[in-house]
Amino acid sequence: MAIGVVRQSVANPLQISTELRQLLPAIQGRLPDGMRIDLAYDSSVFIDASIDNVYTTLVEAAALVLAVILFFLRSARAVMVPMVTIPISLIGTGFVMWVLGFSVNTLTLLSMVLAIGLVVDDAIVMLENIYRHIERGLHPIKAALLGAREIQFAIIATTVALVAVFVPVAFMAGRTGRLFVEFALTLTGAVIISSFVALTLSPMMCSRLLRRRETEPLLARPVKAFLDWLDRIYADSLRWSLKNRGVVILVALFAAAGNVVVFTSLPSELAPTEDRGVIFGILVGPEAATVDFTDAYMHRVEDIYREVPEMRQFFVASGFPIASDGFSVLLLKDWAERERHAAEIAGSIFPGFLDVAGTLAFPVLPPSLGASPIERPVNFVIMDSSSYRGLDRSLQAFLAEVSQNPNLLSVDTDLRVNTPQIRVGMSRDRIGTLGLDVATVGRTVETMLGGREVTKFKQNGEQYEVIVQAEEAERTSPDQLMRFFTRTPQGDLLPLSVIVDLTETVEPRDRNHFNRSRAVTVTANLAPGYSLGEALEYLNDVAARTLPPGATIGYDGQSLEFFESGASLYLTFALALVFIFLVLAAQFESFVDPAIIMLTVPLSMIGALLALQFTGNSLNVYSQIGLVTLVGLISKNGILITEFANQLQEAGKAKMEAIVEASILRLRPILMTAFSMILGTMPLAFSSGAGAESRHQIGWVIVGGLLVGTFFSIYVVPMAYSFIARDRQNRPSTDYTPFETEPGATLPAE
Repeated sequence: MAIGVVRQSVANPLQISTELRQLLPAIQGRLPDGMRIDLAYDSSVFIDASIDNVYTTLVEAAALVLAVILFFLRSARAVMVPMVTIPISLIGTGFVMWVLGFSVNTLTLLSMVLAIGLVVDDAIVMLENIYRHIERGLHPIKAALLGAREIQFAIIATTVALVAVFVPVAFMAGRTGRLFVEFALTLTGAVIISSFVALTLSPMMCSRLLRRRETEPLLARPVKAFLDWLDRIYADSLRWSLKNRGVVILVALFAAAGNVVVFTSLPSELAPTEDRGVIFGILVGPEAATVDFTDAYMHRVEDIYREVPEMRQFFVASGFPIASDGFSVLLLKDWAERERHAAEIAGSIFPGFLDVAGTLAFPVLPPSLGASPIERPVNFVIMDSSSYRGLDRSLQAFLAEVSQNPNLLSVDTDLRVNTPQIRVGMSRDRIGTLGLDVATVGRTVETMLGGREVTKFKQNGEQYEVIVQAEEAERTSPDQLMRFFTRTPQGDLLPLSVIVDLTETVEPRDRNHFNRSRAVTVTANLAPGYSLGEALEYLNDVAARTLPPGATIGYDGQSLEFFESGASLYLTFALALVFIFLVLAAQFESFVDPAIIMLTVPLSMIGALLALQFTGNSLNVYSQIGLVTLVGLISKNGILITEFANQLQEAGKAKMEAIVEASILRLRPILMTAFSMILGTMPLAFSSGAGAESRHQIGWVIVGGLLVGTFFSIYVVPMAYSFIARDRQNRPSTDYTPFETEPGATLPAE
């Protein structure tokens, strides 16, 4: 006997699982001898393992980020500044989650992993700018005041830009939108808190912790020499690119055009197929099959499961959800104890399911994003105004071609014109001649076959219903119906064979509708490596060739959500670009500067898309969210360069001189923040275990996009600035000299 424990909408599945496991020993103790109670399937095992893996990723990301900072600044004291930012920002983010009523789940933890690289960005920019002034001889307190004043606008601009990117994600519609609300708002809270820390705590810590070093430590000298060499190489290459701007423009146009090519070649799906440590087996028997019939075939499914090396245990239910169907659960060993992915295992046992003759049997993997565990990814709807028999004829022509596609597995429909029926035809002429009426004959058939309550009686204080019906042995075949009798008005008994005719036929088991039209839904599973987008595109092509002119198509289930979420994400992406442009335009008081800053956004996309293609990933809700996040990340580089170039122009330098100097001065913080984010995201890209497939999508988008986008930023932004930026030399100068000690300034005492 199977007992299902279903959580309420507000309940925590991990807590339910823990408390249920604590109850099992007590329940076992009350069972009769020879009976035992086991857990056949627990969905929280995957959730728990996935969260544990994200915790590990969180620690790895923090360690890698701190290693990057130590490499660039070569000072343990300097590392303490951003190191403090990480716990403060994450604790503050936890408070934001508590206020908003969010839970600790895979998506909120995923946002925290990304936040590890993000929260240190502002602190790194602040730290590097102050540290540079200290190395030039300025007192730490003076350097902290001057460096913070120089960089505060850039930090505020980058923070507002990132928030502008994430806000549209929080308003996405549909099931996927509700899931990513927590992701977006958690990341937004982390970014806001980290910027506040960078503007307040980081300068104070710099003024107290940093000191100018007269000599470099022995181990740090090779690193300093390498960074100095990198500055010189970049300065020379930047000057060359500004003299040959046509080459830079050509490369940028080539990269932008490559986006279209790579984007159209990538497979698309709603979400990646996750290894949840379980495979479900579905068996559909012939119409009107009994439980005993189904059970015999389910034993063959058990034999298939026993041959799986990764099998931990299995559970089989015959006659579920209806007598002719069967359902089974194959639990796999822990992720660390096996090498094969659940999809590979499902593919290996699929031929065995095909050999279960007389039934339609197939294994399926549970879908992501909270969908039903037995829901198939392909739900293709065919609608027609004709009869169900006409719809079935159109369907057979469609299925004849679809069945030739080896990438569509277990193709099935919800239209089955195979339910046996007996049509009872009445001869009205004979009924009228004999003085009968159709209602009397109908009641006779109803009473003999279905039963009729004719009276009630009481006995010993109990009331009983008296039901008249033919014996079961007398209503097992159609011929017996002809031997029933009805009474004429004269009181004579007349056999029904005189006035009725029987016709055996088949009818649809269900008469389904979709959008108020007669409809049939074609469902299928996907072979490994075949995406949902490719499958639906193929089905659309087949439908256009095989369906009659009056038929229309639609989508349901995951297929419908695939299109809706894709459209929603594209709109979100467009809104993110618009929001960030308007926010930057308001901050810079210019429409030109935001255009310069955002010029590298489409160029960084080629890196993200190529990373997805080379690693065998796809376009899905996770990778698309990563692309939206990339918009804000890559804009930070342009903000740093453009803002410093504007400051230098206002200090009296020519535009070309200002952009060259600003680019060289901002190279190290750009590289530090970029590599902090890249290495902080690497654990996502290379993660393994439960839920790794979803983490790979965002990880590779960020890694590939930042690698390519950072390279384009340090060359394309200066080139665009030299072309279209405003000349600011005639504007009133600021009240301080940005990169030198102010004339007549007195250093504070040590």
